[in-house]
Amino acid sequence: MDSTAKDEMQPALPPGFSCPGPKWPEQERAEQLARGAALKWASGIFYRPEQLARLGQYRSREVQRTCSLEARIKSVVQSYLEGVKSGVWQLAQALETVQEAREALGQAHGLLRDMAEAIQTLEPLREQVVQHKQLQALSQLLPRLRAVPAAVVHTQILIDAHRLLEAYVSLRELEQLQEETWASLGGLELPVFEGLGPLAEALGQAVEAAVGTAGQLAREDPALLVAAVRVAEVEAGRTTSLEQPPRNWRQRCLRALEEGLERVHFGTPLLPGPGALAEWLEALRVALPAELATAEALIAPCCPPHYKVVQLWAHTLHSGLRRCLQQFLEGPELGATDAFTLLQWALHVYLGPEMMGSLELGPEADVSQLEPLLTLENIEQLEATFVSKVQASMVQWLQKALDGEVAEWGREQEPDTDPSGFYHSPLPAIVLQILEENIRVTSLVSESLQRRVHSMALSELGAFLRSFNDALIRFSRDHLRGEAIAPHYVSYLLAALNHQSALSSSVSVLQPDGVALGALAPVEAALDELQRRICRLVLEALLLELQPLFATLPSRHWLSSPELLDDVCERTACFCRNFWRVRNPAFQMLLAEAERTVVLQYLSALMQRRLVCRGAEERNQAAERMQHDATQLRNLFLDLGLEESVHCAPVLLTLRNLLNLHDLTMLGLEVASLRQQFPDVNEDHVSALLDLRGDVSREQRLAAISSLQDGPQPSPLPGHRALFSLVPAPTPASSSCLLGTCA
Repeated sequence: MDSTAKDEMQPALPPGFSCPGPKWPEQERAEQLARGAALKWASGIFYRPEQLARLGQYRSREVQRTCSLEARIKSVVQSYLEGVKSGVWQLAQALETVQEAREALGQAHGLLRDMAEAIQTLEPLREQVVQHKQLQALSQLLPRLRAVPAAVVHTQILIDAHRLLEAYVSLRELEQLQEETWASLGGLELPVFEGLGPLAEALGQAVEAAVGTAGQLAREDPALLVAAVRVAEVEAGRTTSLEQPPRNWRQRCLRALEEGLERVHFGTPLLPGPGALAEWLEALRVALPAELATAEALIAPCCPPHYKVVQLWAHTLHSGLRRCLQQFLEGPELGATDAFTLLQWALHVYLGPEMMGSLELGPEADVSQLEPLLTLENIEQLEATFVSKVQASMVQWLQKALDGEVAEWGREQEPDTDPSGFYHSPLPAIVLQILEENIRVTSLVSESLQRRVHSMALSELGAFLRSFNDALIRFSRDHLRGEAIAPHYVSYLLAALNHQSALSSSVSVLQPDGVALGALAPVEAALDELQRRICRLVLEALLLELQPLFATLPSRHWLSSPELLDDVCERTACFCRNFWRVRNPAFQMLLAEAERTVVLQYLSALMQRRLVCRGAEERNQAAERMQHDATQLRNLFLDLGLEESVHCAPVLLTLRNLLNLHDLTMLGLEVASLRQQFPDVNEDHVSALLDLRGDVSREQRLAAISSLQDGPQPSPLPGHRALFSLVPAPTPASSSCLLGTCA
């Protein structure tokens, strides 16, 4: 291809474009790599001489390949240059179009500037047109505008006369005239309409006041109530073009219904004063269901269904009552009666069939799913108040009853008796009645309150028993010291034992259902301790009677005469003559302890070594005397009413056998038999008995005593009561231990 043809193929470049500069670095690198590859190939092909003959073939082949590649490259470059030429031409056309658009925009901008200046010259004319339209509209509305003040006054008169529907119609006409004037005058407010705002507020207040007395109006003037509700409902659907906030008369009516209802039943002047809570709650018990019935029968038909009047009434009464009770509890602390009344009323009466749970009320009046009248904290506060107040009163009542009982102990007369002849006093019945009534009445409220009062009552009963015990101790101490001698000391102790028996037999009435069985254990332990204390005081008095008589037993005079024990039996019979006035089982227990006390004194006298038999005759006399004494004691207590199975006097017969033993070689067996019957006998007791015999040698004594040590320890017999362990036996003198004769 010649140079002319090559120039024709090149695209015409626009002015300002130049030919490309030096070669690209990538192109140079590609050429270097191609040359290197060609040299490597040629060196590989023509390395051997025999390959040179084919050089011509290789040259012609490469020439053809080179021509083919050049043709292809030229074709690609030609197509590329044609695309570039077309793009350059399009860019030139776009540039011309942009320049034309710029010129057109400049012309338009000039035209707009000229039009703005023309508009400014027309602005005064436009204002004149607007004023002309306003004056034209005002001239048309002027007759109606002149009547506005009179219409405002007339509407106010209608409001004052409670003609609410007519007043609302008049107000709406005035407001429509205001809207037309506002629209015609382009949003201009005229002074003539300034009274519409206060007028609308006055009507809203009248509607609110009428609805606030819905209960009264439903009975006396239901038409007024219906009119007020209709005004509120129509106002709720009203739309206005004026920029006024919504009046929300419907919400105000609902709020007025709630406030009026709360004011009627829970206003500040109606809240109960101290001690008047029960009457107030009773009045609410009657008034609230009647109010709900009135709402369902009279008020609901006067209101739209979506008001849900019965539900509104029930919820309002509930919330008002709840708030009122909260305020009441935040005031001065309630008394026990008020706290109990409020708990019982709130937990049982309020939701019961007499009030909100009445079957006559529909499901809309259900308040069981609302917040309870009393929170858990309120209930805890009221229960604690009730328990503390009742506890204080209970302490006073019990102390007063105890003081009255103690005051009678020093009387000149014997204790009062019941028709059966037993000593009797109202003290146990008073105590149990005080406790039982307080426990029983709390079951009407809740189990938690009953448990708390039950625990408190048992605690106070325990404290009362301890106070009773202390009073008996002081009574006994003052009597024995001679500071305040009681003419019937023992009789009043026996009466106190009857009180203990009555309390023990009846304390189970203080055990309500659902309370653990072991709750009475501390009280029962205190009663047992009181019984032991009374018995101890009675027996101490018996000991004071008997100790001077047993001071001379045994003696020579005792061996020959029964007078000594006759005196003992006479004193004992005289002392125990009123034991029959004690109820069983305390009667048997007291007689058994008295008989045991006499026997213990008898045994204690024997152990004092006041007598040592001088021979077999005296030993026989002592044995016969002990047998006679045992029989006499047995007959005495049988006559007094003691069951023979619990007698302790047979121990004297066992000692008689030991004293009347003739064969001293059998002494060990007799001592072992004594130990078998009375496991609590010890060496000192046996030694004292052997001293009484007066004929036991040292070796025989040691052998007999060793039988106590060598033999197996006997197990206590069933029903056995300790005797010898309560008898003090002095340690024998050394002469008695080392010498065989005591005569």
